[in-house]
Amino acid sequence: MPTLFNNNQIAVKPLSVLLRPTTINEFIGQEHIIGEGRILRRIITSRIRTNLILWGPPGTGKTTIGHIIASTTDSEFIHLNATTVTVTDLRREILSAINRRRTAKKGTILFIDEIHRLTKTQQDALLPDMEEATINVIGASIHNPFHRLDRALLSRAKVLELKPLTDEDLDKILTNALSRADEWADDKKIEIEEEARNTIINLSNGDARRVLDTLELIVKSDESKVVRITAAAVEEFMQERLAEYDREGDLHYTVASAFIKSMRGSDPDATLYWLARMIEGGEDPEFIARRIVICASEDVGLADPVAIMVATSAMTAVEHIGMPEAVIPLAHSALYVACAPKSNSAYLGINKALKEVREKPPQEVPLHLQNIPDSALPKGVKYDYPHLFPGGFVVQKYLKKGLRLYFPKLVGREKEIYNRLNELWTDGRFKEKGD
Repeated sequence: MPTLFNNNQIAVKPLSVLLRPTTINEFIGQEHIIGEGRILRRIITSRIRTNLILWGPPGTGKTTIGHIIASTTDSEFIHLNATTVTVTDLRREILSAINRRRTAKKGTILFIDEIHRLTKTQQDALLPDMEEATINVIGASIHNPFHRLDRALLSRAKVLELKPLTDEDLDKILTNALSRADEWADDKKIEIEEEARNTIINLSNGDARRVLDTLELIVKSDESKVVRITAAAVEEFMQERLAEYDREGDLHYTVASAFIKSMRGSDPDATLYWLARMIEGGEDPEFIARRIVICASEDVGLADPVAIMVATSAMTAVEHIGMPEAVIPLAHSALYVACAPKSNSAYLGINKALKEVREKPPQEVPLHLQNIPDSALPKGVKYDYPHLFPGGFVVQKYLKKGLRLYFPKLVGREKEIYNRLNELWTDGRFKEKGD
């Protein structure tokens, strides 16, 4: 949003700041934390100063909540941005907070925008004073703090997630702005088509700031005394919907998870949709290819051993071809994995084996399996070379204590594996199959 000026070329506050709610009752949205009896409402109405981490998409009210808490608790509001702050800055503000408490008996809310960008050293500088409540930190982030911040800082703060605002929330915010046009619209009359109203809401992706910035820019760039806002004008100003996907943010994990689970769930349409979301969001194609390879092995496995071959071939193709053509092998391999029969027996089997090795005393290697010449083995002990026997198989012990770790599933190619094992191992241990 470009900076707006009045007729004297003095910068004026953006509409989103001018109309910012000052009390909890004016706040719109986030009912899951601000509704009656909810945690944030209880904190605010009880006038409790505490450390908070607020995370969620842009324009959902993080800064506004910080201001409301500072106002309600009669605290000084200090706004810092983690992209520019230094340890020296933090220590200076902490010292000021100590002096403020001593001289004015007033608390300090240290609001840190983009808190996920603080270094470990910067986070460590806050810890003692957060612990002692010398200051109260409210951090804001669009990223999941559990992926970005140290445990030590997280343990000293309550983490609250803010959701994208609903269409109903955005409609209320837009209605409020229009009803208060006399405060910001320079005596202009505003008429807005219903379609234009819906377009603003639809293209704002749950972001209140985007609603207000768009409205303000359309009105203030129109020199008419009566501003008629049409859907075409809205689309011109908003251009296309902002991409929600952030390859370094939480949607990176969320969409990737949806993609993997859609392949695992054998839904080719959902697989293609989430793949397209990642591609359009600028995701690294090699990251996508690696996820397909993992799914091919973990979720398809022995039910269709060709799946991992298709996936690894696609990964090589992506590496050598590059975008945009790499989209084709990605779609090819993702669809193959999605449509293939599924078995996670290899994944479950190795996890059982690892648990056995980690939690129990190690088994000794049977003598006949050790690298010892037959002539040196005790009498009656020898290794039977399977290829000397019909079918290349002979019954012999490969573990001193029997274990059952692999449970083949009656799916796809693995049905044949199950039947073969039952024919070979007549002790019956492979009669029990996987789910």
